[in-house]
Amino acid sequence: MTTPPATDYTEFRPLMFSIAYRMTGSVSDAEDIVQEAFLRLTRALREGVGITSPKAYLATVTTRLAISHLRSARVRREAYVGAWLPEPLVTDELAPATAPDPAERAEMSDSLSMAFLILLESLTPTERAVFLLREVFGYDYAEIAEITGKSEPNCRQIFARARHHVDEGKPRFEASREQRDEVARRFFDAASGGDLNGLLELLAPDVVVIGDGGGKALASREPTYGALRVARFLLGLFRRAARDGTYAAPALVNGQPGAVAYDAQGRVASVFALDIADGQVQAIRSVVNPDKLQHLGPTSDLYLRPKRDLPWRSWPPTSPRRPRPARSSRASPPPRTRGCASC
Repeated sequence: MTTPPATDYTEFRPLMFSIAYRMTGSVSDAEDIVQEAFLRLTRALREGVGITSPKAYLATVTTRLAISHLRSARVRREAYVGAWLPEPLVTDELAPATAPDPAERAEMSDSLSMAFLILLESLTPTERAVFLLREVFGYDYAEIAEITGKSEPNCRQIFARARHHVDEGKPRFEASREQRDEVARRFFDAASGGDLNGLLELLAPDVVVIGDGGGKALASREPTYGALRVARFLLGLFRRAARDGTYAAPALVNGQPGAVAYDAQGRVASVFALDIADGQVQAIRSVVNPDKLQHLGPTSDLYLRPKRDLPWRSWPPTSPRRPRPARSSRASPPPRTRGCASC
């Protein structure tokens, strides 16, 4: 009896992608890892390696590739310009193979959120793998030990340490999807309609806006905190979008309410994701870095930074600066006149 080719195992792709994406926070890297895992399975089958459980084999290879990737990516993350956010995963629903029932779908959705993935960044690659395999995917410790190459007691210790750390900063989300979606609808209506008071009612007092431009797109390098500051920032942002012909389409971003913004040519300009809890928006995360939007389609150049990294001001400038007249080093300074406004 011959072993079937690896192409028959594509049913495991959703699981593999789910592991790789949660490990790396990158759609493109996750796809590369999944592809490499399938290539390794193909080579193993051609070499006659006995594989009793293709699912376990692919999960193991995917996890180990993701751990190796994270170890090599840490230096790049530390040198990243501004705030780092995961590549947005824009979907309508989670894949059935990943979330077979509504309760599990909600749990998987929370584990996809940008807030959760950012929290996982504080774990070591191995801690991240052990925590995800146990907490999100439900593997037992014997299976996790086999996948990670650690002993079972060690995996228990790693999980306990990671779980304690994650619980301290675990994000809260709206229990009812209907309530959450209603808050998101009112939020976008108020922001696009210029309704300051309406926005203030929906924003938590300590709400924060975080933008990821990666040094390539216009985004503040520091978060903006506070309901009033955030509301004014959002109204200015939406007014500019209206002038530029940008429009937003509601979407499920990393399992949470959000939107994809397109320019007048239909190119992707940015992606928003909202964290909603207690009937209010707790955080707004915006990905503008074009490198992180390419998997969604052609990207816009509307909000790209100029090639020179200049201090923040309106772009383009409202009026060109006049060059200073050349002066001789021997020339005497012009006389100052008391009360002259231009002196």
